[in-house]
Amino acid sequence: MGVRLRFSLHGKRHQKIFRLDAVDSRRRRDAKPIETLGIYNPKPQADEHYKTVQWSVDRIKYWLGVGALPSPSVVRLLTLGKILPPDSKYHKNVTKPPSPAGPAVLGK
Repeated sequence: MGVRLRFSLHGKRHQKIFRLDAVDSRRRRDAKPIETLGIYNPKPQADEHYKTVQWSVDRIKYWLGVGALPSPSVVRLLTLGKILPPDSKYHKNVTKPPSPAGPAVLGK
């Protein structure tokens, strides 16, 4: 059984909330998780000016230590939260955004 760290979608329309879960890799996105590791709310509330992130860092490090693979979106947020170093082995599957200058033009 391969374990993945990935988000499951919850909430209402236009008020989505994502839970960070440790899940069997063969299950669907919203299947029952092995363990819930935290919550990510990408939309700031009316009285707040920041995104809400509540994670159990020690449990995330445990699952990474026993071989769980994070999804690319989880890798990005764990790097922003400084839980993963920017040059970790998990970054090879993360696609990088295109450069703002666009593709290079060779010759005329």
